[in-house]
Amino acid sequence: MQVSIIYLDNCCFNRPYDDQSYLTIKLESEAKLFVQKEILQSTFALVWSYMMDYENSVNPHNERRKAIVKWKKVAKADIDFSEEINERGRQLMKLGLKNKDALHVACALQGNCEYFLTTDKGILSKLIDGITVINPLDFVRRLGA
Repeated sequence: MQVSIIYLDNCCFNRPYDDQSYLTIKLESEAKLFVQKEILQSTFALVWSYMMDYENSVNPHNERRKAIVKWKKVAKADIDFSEEINERGRQLMKLGLKNKDALHVACALQGNCEYFLTTDKGILSKLIDGITVINPLDFVRRLGA
């Protein structure tokens, strides 16, 4: 069985820290935690990036920042900045993605990810060639888990 390569963006990693009194947020959090468990069991291969390093470094919550950065060591690949990624990011911005979001997606594409997991509705609303952009809950549903 081939392992799916996935990228979780910063808002996905932070979902369990959001207000869990909303059912959708609670379900997305549980799905994201399930995906992380599956990453640890090598069901999925996680890709990390310089954009994750950057966004996590400016997280004002020290405990969250420390918990999230631990996933960098679990990642099977760590995508560094390159002009190719920067250019791909500029192209993705033409689809309406914000700068940071476009660079995250460009990193995922560079890492040959099949799936880009996010809870950001602005990213989820875009069709991007070469990768499936999906909410963690929908991803788990797709797995039939």
